Amino acid sequence: MRLALLGCGTVGQEVVRLLHAQAADLTARIGAPLEIAGIAVRRLGRDRGDLPVDPALFTTDALGLIKRDDVDVVIEVVGGIEPARGWLVEALRAGKSVVTANKALLAEDGVALHEAAAEGGGDLYYEASVAGAIPLLRPLRESLHGDRINRVTGIVNGTTNFILSAMDATGAGFAEALEEATELGYAEADPTADVEGFDAAAKAAILASLAFHTRVGAADVHREGITEVTAADVASAQAMGCTIKLLCIAARGVDPAGRETVSVRVHPAMIPRSHPLASVGDAFNAVFVEADAAGQLMFYGRGAGGAPTASAVLGDVVAVARNRLAGVRAASESAYADLAVRPMGEALTRYHVSLDVADRPGVLAAVAGVFARHDVSIATVRQGSAGGSSGAAGRAGDAELVIVTHVAPDAALAATVGELRGLDIVRSVTSVLRVEGGV
Repeated sequence: MRLALLGCGTVGQEVVRLLHAQAADLTARIGAPLEIAGIAVRRLGRDRGDLPVDPALFTTDALGLIKRDDVDVVIEVVGGIEPARGWLVEALRAGKSVVTANKALLAEDGVALHEAAAEGGGDLYYEASVAGAIPLLRPLRESLHGDRINRVTGIVNGTTNFILSAMDATGAGFAEALEEATELGYAEADPTADVEGFDAAAKAAILASLAFHTRVGAADVHREGITEVTAADVASAQAMGCTIKLLCIAARGVDPAGRETVSVRVHPAMIPRSHPLASVGDAFNAVFVEADAAGQLMFYGRGAGGAPTASAVLGDVVAVARNRLAGVRAASESAYADLAVRPMGEALTRYHVSLDVADRPGVLAAVAGVFARHDVSIATVRQGSAGGSSGAAGRAGDAELVIVTHVAPDAALAATVGELRGLDIVRSVTSVLRVEGGV
């Protein structure tokens, strides 16, 4: 079984090493040996250490490698949208099977890839695109295919989880925690894709597509990052018995017309310490799945890194190689449900709101009136001196209100906060965070 490897960075090199180290076992599992037909790279002269591969296999002509008749499986670990999209569409239309870790491409244009796979008759596997080595996508696509999944909640970005875990453990601010993550190699030199939620949003789209048999793209995902989370927010969460995590949440629901829909969102949220995801620390990932028959399931492990991602890639390679030898292909894309994606404003959630307000009679009643006008019910109110948990300097005669709501449409909650900002008695809205779980 001949393989074309596109990309030989951190993940690609680990794929080569695993192919070499486990050659005998892989041959036994598949029923035929795996051989590298070629490796497409940007620069031929780059130092790749003691990689156990013939240097003559390297080429800068990725498209030429893909088109070779002796290539059975194309492995793509380059990332990005183009030229990866063109390469993979070409491979799939030619009947070759494809294994990719490219979450951005799958979220942006997975439809084109699935259509090309159907046209060519090859397999498209992408376990490594979400949560690294954690076996997650195949259970959603195969093991739970006889069940009805209602909700998927996950921590799917290791960089942001490390940062928020560090803030929770040490009381550090976002900038300090990001600096530590960068020094330890958890954050890229440009961490935008991670800290602004783009990486998690792409993964959320893939998870929702599989869980709900509906085509969901990156543009359908409501996205917020963690750059606005402060040490005061973390302290306020701790006071409530909570921690803050960047969550991807995909859930079934019903729109105002009574039609079944899905909502998909990524944002920081407070969750109770008793929630299974609350104890997921460091750069680990975890995904919590809720289904009708299976109940609650948790998938946990390392969600990134060369070796874990390569492990997932090789698992897919074994699957597609077996299929090719048997003359069969895996089940095609399942998008029969075709559920509408509900806008964020209709998603049901809860808010934690911190306000610095004037300390005088009638303030609490005025604030409560704003919530009532937007049909938002208040669950708890905590009052203290300004500058308490919010960390604001405060002024003489000011007070702090910390309010947690009951569940309401996000649009109503956002409108409530908007009106609060305009009240004369509200000096500032110092924090707004969503709350998930039974707080």
